[in-house]
Amino acid sequence: MNKEVLISLKGGQSDGDEREEIELVTKGKFYKKGGKYYVTYKETEVTGLEGTTTTLKIEKDKVTLLRYGQNNSQLIFEKGQRHLCCYETDFGSFLIGVRSSKVDINLDDSGGHVLAEYTIEVDNNSSGCNDFHLQIREC
Repeated sequence: MNKEVLISLKGGQSDGDEREEIELVTKGKFYKKGGKYYVTYKETEVTGLEGTTTTLKIEKDKVTLLRYGQNNSQLIFEKGQRHLCCYETDFGSFLIGVRSSKVDINLDDSGGHVLAEYTIEVDNNSSGCNDFHLQIREC
């Protein structure tokens, strides 16, 4: 299985009373390899990551987000777990903690959705609540 899909990604970040949201709708690739699903798409200027390719490796209870290109990073989302992840910026790379409070995966070979709610920790300090909702549909 390897098909072109329509990807709808909504992400949000809350820090106290303020909430920022971003939404991206784009085409991408959806495939299965070794019992895991993969979704790959190119970032655009809407996300501020133009020139970067994002791949999500989706397992039964875990999602790994990999970015290559202008900005490289690896973030791991697994409910109830804290993962130390590498995050690169124009100013250098550093380790961040990703603590997921919710990871909901509902996929099959025709598509589905992934939802994650998490906090990012820098120097053991939480930087607010974050979430993303990814929907995958056949074109």
